[in-house]
Amino acid sequence: KNATSPRIIAFGDNDVDCYETTGMMYPGGNALNVAVFARRAGANTAFIGAMGRDPAGDHMRATLCAEGVDISRLRTVTGRSAHCVIRNSPTGDREFLSADLGVSIIAPDAGDLQMIASADVVHTGRSSHVVPHLPAFAESSLLSFDLADQTGHGYIAQVAPYCYLASVSGGKLDDAEVSSLQAQIRDLGATWCLITRGEKGAVLFGPETEVFVRPIAANVIDTLGAGDSFIARVLVGLLRKEPPQTLMNAASQTAAETCEQHGGFGYPAPIEICDTDAMPIANVHAHAVKLAVRAMQRNANKSVPGKQPTRRRTI
Repeated sequence: KNATSPRIIAFGDNDVDCYETTGMMYPGGNALNVAVFARRAGANTAFIGAMGRDPAGDHMRATLCAEGVDISRLRTVTGRSAHCVIRNSPTGDREFLSADLGVSIIAPDAGDLQMIASADVVHTGRSSHVVPHLPAFAESSLLSFDLADQTGHGYIAQVAPYCYLASVSGGKLDDAEVSSLQAQIRDLGATWCLITRGEKGAVLFGPETEVFVRPIAANVIDTLGAGDSFIARVLVGLLRKEPPQTLMNAASQTAAETCEQHGGFGYPAPIEICDTDAMPIANVHAHAVKLAVRAMQRNANKSVPGKQPTRRRTI
C-alpha cells in the first residue's frame, strides 16, 4: 500500500533472552525481532502478542515504544512474560539452554485479524505456534512465515501454500538439499523462499529469481537475532520492489551488524525473571503445542474467520 514505508504486522512470540554470564536480559523472539528490524529498515510496523505485568514485560513494552513499533493490540496480562536462558560459544554462536513460554502463546482474535487486514504483510513463525490460523492470516494479508529449521514435508505442506515469503534456517543443508527444499516450498505455493545458511551465506528464490549473497565479515559476538534481521530486511525490500540483489546485500549487512552485539537488537537490562517454571529447550515446543490448544479454546466463543482462502493475496 505504501512503496516506501510498507505496513508490516508481526504476530506471536516474544521473550527476554537472558545471558547468565553477564547477568543481563534483552528483548527478543522471532516475531518481536522482525517488527523492530523492519521498523529500523523504514517500514511501519506493529507487534501483536502477550506479555506479563512483570519487569520483563515492562522492559519489552518500553523497548517497542522506543523503537516506534505500534503496540495498540499488545496484550498485557496476569502471568509471567516468556524468557529464554542463553549462552554463547567461543565463536559467538548462541545456544538455548532453558525457557519458560509464560503467557506468550496466543491465538488471534477478530480485532487482531482486522488490524492484519490493514497491513501489507503479517509475519509470524514456528515459535508462535499459529499454524491452524494461517488460512485466516492469508485471507487477511500477505503472509511471511519463518519455518526456522523445520524442513519436514508434513510441516512445510501446512505452511507453504499460504506464504508470500517462507524463510528457512538451513545452515546444515548442502547445495542439493537447498535446491530441493526451495523447489518443494515454492511448488506448494510460496511466492518467495529465503534460505539463510550462516557462514555459507543466503539464497533468495522467487519468480525467475535466484540470488545468492555471501556473509559480510564481522566481529561476531552473538549470532542471536541475525536470521530475524535478515528476514526483516528481505521482507521490506520485497514490498518496496527493490532489486533482489540489492535487498539481499542490505540484509547481509544488517545481519553482520546484528552479530556484533549481544541480544537481538540491544537494550540490555538486569535479569529480573521467575524461573521456577523454566524447562529444558528440548521440552519447550511440545509444551507450546499444549498452550496453543488452550489459546484456541479461549477464543472458541469469539468470531474468528477460519475457512480456507479461495485465493491467496498477491502483490
